[in-house]
Amino acid sequence: MSPTASDFSPIRRRLLLAAALAGLPALGRAGEPARRQTVTVVTSYPDEFVSRLEAGFEAAHPQYRLQVIWRNARDAAPFLEQPGHGGADVYWSPSPRNFARLAAAGIWRPLPVDRKPLPARIGNTRLGDAEGFYTASEIAGFGFAYDPAWFAARQMRPPTDWDQLTDPRLAGLIALPVPQQVGFAPPMVEIVLQAWGWDKGWALWSEIAGNALLVDRGATFVTDHIADGRCCLGLSIDFFVNSAIANGARIGFAYPRHTGLNPAHIAATRDSANPDGGKAFIDFVLSPAGQRLLLHPDIRRLPVRPDVYADLPETQYNPFQAADRGGLQFDGNRARDRLAISSAIFQHMLAEVHDELRPLWQRVHRLEASGRDLSAVRRALSRPPIDEAGADAPELRKIFADNEKGERGLIAGWRLSCATQRQEARRLLAEIEA
Repeated sequence: MSPTASDFSPIRRRLLLAAALAGLPALGRAGEPARRQTVTVVTSYPDEFVSRLEAGFEAAHPQYRLQVIWRNARDAAPFLEQPGHGGADVYWSPSPRNFARLAAAGIWRPLPVDRKPLPARIGNTRLGDAEGFYTASEIAGFGFAYDPAWFAARQMRPPTDWDQLTDPRLAGLIALPVPQQVGFAPPMVEIVLQAWGWDKGWALWSEIAGNALLVDRGATFVTDHIADGRCCLGLSIDFFVNSAIANGARIGFAYPRHTGLNPAHIAATRDSANPDGGKAFIDFVLSPAGQRLLLHPDIRRLPVRPDVYADLPETQYNPFQAADRGGLQFDGNRARDRLAISSAIFQHMLAEVHDELRPLWQRVHRLEASGRDLSAVRRALSRPPIDEAGADAPELRKIFADNEKGERGLIAGWRLSCATQRQEARRLLAEIEA
């Protein structure tokens, strides 16, 4: 699994190819022969992100040349587990599970940097492991992409928290990614469950889903649904929205009061061929200069150094201030072992039967607008197939650890339970409407 030309950025590939055709040594910056030490970094970040940090690092450390190997989250762990870690000195990626897995496998050496300027956590989000093998390099937050013109035309304010997504005026206009099919979506389910509790959280998700247009793996991006007018609002993670804004999309993004953070991390490999160069790169990424580069319009990520926010305008979202206000209580480590379970519940309670669920909630909203009491119907539409104790049971977690989609007989039982609840909701609605 040694790196090939396809692993490098398009700019770097062109330089390597030109050098090979000319019979010359590989070229470095500005076409000069590469005589500097190579620092090899494995990452899943896009080229426009990496190129900014690469240029800053090489300017600050002209003795080094950065070599980047692209690996997505699924492929990165086996690549780094091979002898010599595929030549990598550093792993740098928004893949929290990989860092924990590779730490358990003994792939990292103790992080060779001073972590004192870096906080241990923001709110309930840990920014590194307790053993000191990796640390957060930037953070992303979940929230709402929205069409400012749509809300302005109706003299409405965009929602500021999840419970406002149940507004009947938003029916059919919310782009909602399906957790089992869209990679960034599972933590959003748990954000609501932690903030509102298991029963109220699932009630909220059922009503939000009844208001929503589902976005699956084969669909366009959430931001596309907003940019082309299909929806006025969508649930997303900030860097996808920021990328669309950087490319000219006329959309906004708001962090709700209850949100969660997804940290990206950085670590040094145990058998690095260039440990000093790896340390220099990690130092740069975590330095004030490196952290400020994250705010570039082409990147727009959230730094992990509190001091970087001191010089920023008040309009810039500051997660440290949000944590001080009590808005970042989501615990990603606590949620991680349950993500597959809550995603499966979402799938069989809400997503698979969405065409049936939406009109039921529309009837609820219509009848409530006329002053009717629909509390019994709401309970029927909102009850998940298992309680929280069942979801947290070790034996269930073992099932989903072995298979993220769950066991066939178990899922069949969940489907039957949810179908029974919907049938009860239909019966109650018919009695009220009679």
